[in-house]
Amino acid sequence: MDFLVWILFGLIVGWIANTFMGVRRRGFFKNLLIGLIGAIVGGWLGSLIFEIGTIGAFTISGFVFSILGAIVFIWFLRLLKV
Repeated sequence: MDFLVWILFGLIVGWIANTFMGVRRRGFFKNLLIGLIGAIVGGWLGSLIFEIGTIGAFTISGFVFSILGAIVFIWFLRLLKV
């Protein structure tokens, strides 16, 4: 069950980040990948910046940092022109 919840979480985060960055027509798997990588990057950055340990996925701070991480990941992909 946790696997399905993480997939849903990754899709939502990826879709929000793509919408915020003005990206159009990303598919199901790209949104999922961006969302899941964004959650990892956001959690890592949040724990480094605020020194609070791990950030839970299903808290407001975890959700916000996941979206911010996905935005950073999209920005990085744009730098690489991918």
